[in-house]
Parts: sequence; structure tokens; C-alpha cells
Amino acid sequence: MGKVTGFKEFERQLPSKDAPQDRLKNYKEFVHSFSEEELNTQAARCMNCGIPFCHSGCPLGNVIPEFNDAVYDGKWEDAFEILSSTNNFPEFTGRICPAPCESACVLGINRSPVAIEEIEKHIAEIAYQKGFAKAKPVSVKTGKTVAVIGSGPAGLAAAAQLSKAGHEVTVYERDDKPGGLLRYGIPDFKLEKWVIDRRVDIMKQEGVVFKCNAEVGGNVPTAELKSYDAIVLAGGSTIPRNLNIPGRELKGVHFAMEFLKQQNKRVGESDFQEADLLATGKNVLVIGGGDTGSDCVGTSNRHGATTITQFELMPQPPASRSAAMPWPTYPMVLKTTTSHEEGCQRFWSINTKSFIGDEQGNLKGALVVDLAWETDAMGRPVKFAEVPGSEREIPCELALLAMGFLHPQHEGLLKQLGVGLDARGNVNASESSYQTSVNNVFVAGDMRRGQSLVVWAISEGRECARKVDEYLMGKSVLESKDAIAEYA
Repeated sequence: MGKVTGFKEFERQLPSKDAPQDRLKNYKEFVHSFSEEELNTQAARCMNCGIPFCHSGCPLGNVIPEFNDAVYDGKWEDAFEILSSTNNFPEFTGRICPAPCESACVLGINRSPVAIEEIEKHIAEIAYQKGFAKAKPVSVKTGKTVAVIGSGPAGLAAAAQLSKAGHEVTVYERDDKPGGLLRYGIPDFKLEKWVIDRRVDIMKQEGVVFKCNAEVGGNVPTAELKSYDAIVLAGGSTIPRNLNIPGRELKGVHFAMEFLKQQNKRVGESDFQEADLLATGKNVLVIGGGDTGSDCVGTSNRHGATTITQFELMPQPPASRSAAMPWPTYPMVLKTTTSHEEGCQRFWSINTKSFIGDEQGNLKGALVVDLAWETDAMGRPVKFAEVPGSEREIPCELALLAMGFLHPQHEGLLKQLGVGLDARGNVNASESSYQTSVNNVFVAGDMRRGQSLVVWAISEGRECARKVDEYLMGKSVLESKDAIAEYA
């Protein structure tokens, strides 16, 4: 390992950021880079544990102590090779992953965990600077063809792995550019889109073909897929959870993704047909306390909203782990994002009962009520009741529904293929096979497991690709994450 006593000597540090008043002026990323000395110090904090729980905390099974050690020694190519053995896109996860690996870090039992996510991002960026991140086309092709439907993180990971195995891969994307959620769901101030373009260019050089503005089951006939030896469904969970209360039809009530996607298209200078959806000069209400809601807050701040209020139905999480979330599980603790730092009023245990409109059908307010939660013996909320006398109206001209997603779109491709669905409306396939009820059709990511993290989508894409390779060739040249972890 690097420095045996590093975890005792150094404290966790994160890179500096632009001040909120400065970063609100644009949609650029605002997190700075570590100096070489700072990066070396943070890598030195890794304990090189006898049992590195960070491996199991990471859905990809990243071999974290080994790449930390390489960073400490300045062996950048080794660090990148170790990281790339399990993660196709560390430049994505290093920016937007909630880092479950850090929650499982052994050092985090009684101190701040290692800054794994930032180290990962730096490995990737240094690899690009030094020319280690480059196309590596395979010399031997299998002659097999695979169609990947969807170019989000699961689809990109599946395509990259299947291309690596020697198959001819074509990715179908219904939007105008590849990236899926990465491009049109995550704001540029968290992930600038040149980061995606840079990686897609490498994949194209490796032979992956991208067909954009191509919705299979829509403007592209599903019958076109019959020419492929295998099909991977990676279209994501795209049907949002609605809030069916009086006034939902008012002008000014929108799903969060309508708002975020349009702004990303505006920044990327892509065309969109809808009328401008802006928070400028409005009282904005964001309903939903997760990352999507936070992204709406940051975007509304950059639009110049008059006020921004964020509601969460659940009670306020604790500031630190409770008995119900022991180490090394991922803790559901209070999270204050950079968007919240930029300005937002946050409220928990509130239910929205109705939206209120004016004579022209425009949203002008919301009727809300406070909730009192009952908890179980572990302190977990189990049921709620309205607090008498707490009902009140708050002003808002824009309400954004950020309450998550239910399942993938059924109309079109899924119905035409005839794949089976599970009880939640996701495409039915086991984690052991990723194979649907249609023999040569496989599924990965949110379309299979439901709404989840980008890092889980990448993991699903990789594992699904291995099963497709086995289906096509009888055995796979692609290693599973369990095999890599065992080797490490």
C-alpha cells in the first residue's frame, strides 16, 4: 500500500468549488481539481483493508484499494487500467455517482471515508490528458450482430462490452444525440455534455454504430430488429409518477423531466418543439426530495426564479446513521446538495392536496398540509396523519413533479416485441440471465430493475453484455464483476 499511516495523518478533503453567486451565471461544471499533492494525500488515506467493504458497496465491484495505491505512487496508467477493468465510464460516475462505495468504506466507521469518487474522476481525467483513454478496436470479429435500444448508461455499457467481445453493435437512440439520461436528465452544471461526446467518439472509433432520432416501435419499425442475432433493451424507466390531485391540469404544473430535458436541449443548442418552460420570475414549487428535485432547484436558480420551495412527503432524515442504517449499508441521511447551497427553502412531512388556478387556467398556488409520522421501533416512518389546522395555501406559478418513475414505456417497442413484464411493470428478466421471455431479447438497467442509480445501470449493462456474449458464442470472453473482485 501507499502510506501505512496515511489514514491517521490526513483528513478527508474535497476540491474547492466556485462560489454560488458565480456558478449561477452559467451552466458549466464548477468543481475544481485537486493539486497533485492533494490527490496524493487523499489516496494515502486508503487503509488497504484486509476486507475492503468498498468492493461490495460499489455495484460495479470497483477494485478501489488497488487504484488508490497506484494513484499514491503516481502510476496513472496502472490506476486507469485497474479502474477501467470494472467501469467503462469513470468520467461519468466520478461526477454523478452518490458513491455507495464511500458509505461502505471501513475508515468511515469512525472517521470520514476516503474520497473515492473524486479520486476516480481524477484518474479518468488524467488518463484522457495523458492519452491512456483511447479507442482499442478488436482485431478479430465474431460476425454476430447486436442491436442495443437506448443509449443511456446501461445501453452504452452493454454496447461497449459487446463491441469489446468482437460483435457488430448498433445503438438506437430516439433523441437527437446519444446519452439518454446522462444527456437529457442530468444538468450540465453536474455533467457537461462534452464528457459524453468524448466517450461516444471513442466507442465510434471502436466500431459501435449510433442511430439517433430512431425510436424503435415508432419511426423505426420493430421488424428491423429481426436482422440482428441478439437485442438488448436499455430504454430506461421513463414513465414518471404523477400527482393526481385537483388542479393537476393547470398550466404551470409539469413533470420534472420536461423541465430538465428542455433546459439541457437549450444549453446543447438542440431543437425542441414545446413552448419555453422557464422558472424566470416565478415562485417555483418542487415536489420530491431526491436528486431530480435537487436538479430542478439548481436549474430554477439559474433561470432566476423569485423563490424556490422543495417539498418532501417523508420526514426529515437524520444527519448521521441511525440504528436502522448501520455501517456498511447505504445510509438515508440528510443530503444538502450544491443546488440547495445556491438557494432553496426545504420542507419535510408535507402533502400537497390540490393546485389552485386563476380564471385563465394558470397555476397560482398550492394547498398543502403538514403531516405527523408514526415510526416503528427502529425509528423508521410507517404511517402518517394530517396535522389538524395546518392546511394552508402557498403561492407558486410553476410546480415541478419530481417523485420518481414507475416503469418503462409499454406502448410501442415492448408491446410489439411481446416481452413479459413483472408486477411493477418492468421487463421481466432475472439477474442470472438478463434474458426476457423472447429468446434473443435481453434487458438491462432501469428497464429491468426499475428506477435506480447510474452506477447500477452501468453494472447491469456490463453483466447483460456478458450473458448476450454467452448466448451468441456458447461462452463469454467478458469477465464478470465477481471474477474480477475475486482475482483482486
